[in-house]
Amino acid sequence: MQLSLSGHHVDITDALREYTHSKFDKINRHFDKVIDVHVILSVEKLEQKAEATIQLNGTKVFAEDTQENMYVAIDTLVDKLDRQVVKHKEKLKAHR
Repeated sequence: MQLSLSGHHVDITDALREYTHSKFDKINRHFDKVIDVHVILSVEKLEQKAEATIQLNGTKVFAEDTQENMYVAIDTLVDKLDRQVVKHKEKLKAHR
């Protein structure tokens, strides 16, 4: 899994980078055919926004979340993506 992390109006610190990598390992544990992950962290006034696009084997999954804290936004984002990836995995197994 290749994870690219970018920030709009926010500096990506080492702690934030490590936290994001550790959270996205959860998705890689549930579905091992994750090809690419692109995460964008941004700040707009008082709102912290995290959005991500995951390229799976044959499809793309997108989610975004806005919170007052960046770490909470990343947590919620990963939970949303995890549900979508597990749903995609179940669809693949059901059709085959």
